[in-house]
Amino acid sequence: MSVQFGRWNFDGKPVDRGYLEKVNPMLSVYGPDDAGCYAKHDIAILHHAFHTTRESLLERQPCLTSSGSILVWDGRLDNRVDLISELSGLAKDNSTDIEIVAAAYDTWRLDCLRKLIGDWALSIWDPATHSLLLAKDSLGERPLYYSFDETRIVWSTILDPLVVFPDNTLKLSEEYISGWISSFPDSCLTPYVGIRPVPPGSLVLIRQGEIRASKYWDFDPGKIIRYRLDADYEEHFRTVFAESVRRRLRSQNPILAELSGGMDSSSIVCMADKLFAEGAAQTPRVDTLSYFNDSEPNWNERIYFARVEEKRGRVGCHIDVSSEQYFELDRDCIPFPATPATAGHSRGANPQFVDCLKSQGIRVLLSGIGGDEVLGGVPTPIPELADLMVSSDILKLGHQLKEWALDKRRPWLHLLFQTIHGFLPRRSVSTPILSWLQEDFVHRNRMALEPRLHRSNVLGPRPSFQICLHTLDGLRRQLGCLSAPSIPIFETRYPFLDRSLLEFVYAVPRDQLVRPGQRRSLMRRALGGIVPEELLNRRRKAFMRGPAIEAATDWPGLLRNSGTLLVDALGIVHTRELISCLENARGHSSIPIVPLMRVFALERWLRSLSRRSVLPASLSASAKLNADSGEILFSHTA
Repeated sequence: MSVQFGRWNFDGKPVDRGYLEKVNPMLSVYGPDDAGCYAKHDIAILHHAFHTTRESLLERQPCLTSSGSILVWDGRLDNRVDLISELSGLAKDNSTDIEIVAAAYDTWRLDCLRKLIGDWALSIWDPATHSLLLAKDSLGERPLYYSFDETRIVWSTILDPLVVFPDNTLKLSEEYISGWISSFPDSCLTPYVGIRPVPPGSLVLIRQGEIRASKYWDFDPGKIIRYRLDADYEEHFRTVFAESVRRRLRSQNPILAELSGGMDSSSIVCMADKLFAEGAAQTPRVDTLSYFNDSEPNWNERIYFARVEEKRGRVGCHIDVSSEQYFELDRDCIPFPATPATAGHSRGANPQFVDCLKSQGIRVLLSGIGGDEVLGGVPTPIPELADLMVSSDILKLGHQLKEWALDKRRPWLHLLFQTIHGFLPRRSVSTPILSWLQEDFVHRNRMALEPRLHRSNVLGPRPSFQICLHTLDGLRRQLGCLSAPSIPIFETRYPFLDRSLLEFVYAVPRDQLVRPGQRRSLMRRALGGIVPEELLNRRRKAFMRGPAIEAATDWPGLLRNSGTLLVDALGIVHTRELISCLENARGHSSIPIVPLMRVFALERWLRSLSRRSVLPASLSASAKLNADSGEILFSHTA
């Protein structure tokens, strides 16, 4: 993932070179290969490259287009061949991705954005119209942030320079923090008030001091795929899934694929091997990375990932996580913890992972995130039953109610009422009050702390399509919490979040994805003979006990020796109540383990910011809460 950064002063003053000299070293950590700069009058744009494809080695950025615009691109263009054909000689087979994008922009202007398939973030400065365009791919896999006021706009693909060198008093967003504790924050938020992400599938246009954000693309609810035979759906799925994996095998270096032993990661690895056998892979090889814990009787995946390794005839990198410490408060986050998620578990903290990437020259990691959510990992009949109800297919609705009732061992009337309930206005469902959250904090942020409920609109698209978009929003929020890794540097790619794959999945009947007694039915049927049967037919993976055990045995003493928590000083958590909750865990009382892990990641993040003087060392003395806006303000000392 390459890095871009820019600043435009609306008052016409030149961008301070001393400011750029401070920002440049921060960018070079993430983009060590090449550096480029465009600076003219009141605007400056920086680019630091991290090459992952053969074509990117030939890129020179910022790029001057034929029309005189300045374009900066961080991404991987998956539909190169189609665009080259459409551009009719304006781009060639050996053109770099950015040259194709530049030709597309000069040809179609803003309409080009919906044609760009892949993972990307883009900024375009047009001197002729004195305007700036910021845009991001449809899934939001590449970050792009901006901060603006009446005097300037600053944008970057990493949060670091926007936070370390702010123009105004730093403010932390309570809404973001609340969303982080409960699940994942809204994808339009960052932890910092005034710093915004470009939303997925959207553009931000700045012209004459005015800023406008709008969507340029979204999934089409009218796209319907219907076949007569199951075999046709299975063949189509194999085609789009193979294409999704092939697109992400484009790298001049070896690629590392996570292999957890679950269906998602195993399917990616096995499909990659099939593409290699067919000569369709554009990488020297794919290695695998697996984590194991022999002390976890319900989670040890060794027997499953070993079966995939046996099939491919090669053993991957194995990392023992049995000694992992989940709640160590003073673990430092290097080089900069942009978000609370950055202060959580870091692959870069594991020397085996670092050695695996560096010794093999690996720059790309394949992740199975999204497979479970997209392809029916939760075997619920509600989306299918809701579709049948809206379409008034009473006979099939009755038949499926009977089939699902037998499978779920629940009365069919219960399933019917549950389906109807999905269309009714939802009352606010109060989250059980976590006793260790401070009352004022809960009162101010009740909505962000509550679960996100979905209500299907009977007059809208198919209910299953609406539910798919709701699930996708959760995945986008999860990706929005992440930030670019820097030690070591690598780029993560997500085959299950491929735009073409999602378009197919959202267009097929729901009963292809999930059937009574057949979780992830289409995927299992389509990948038979490609993925070992043991993997396709296994039950869902269990969760680790390690965090709960550590919470019950180690936390109370750790907290007592840690002094006042910064989350307490900011009015978020009662330290005493938190200790009491953890001491109750010694008696095997159930504890909300995920929110507790999130709170300690939040504490680590705040401590790391304080150590770097991004936040004052003594938060209790310098923090001030703006009760009206829910913001936490600090005097900047960096």
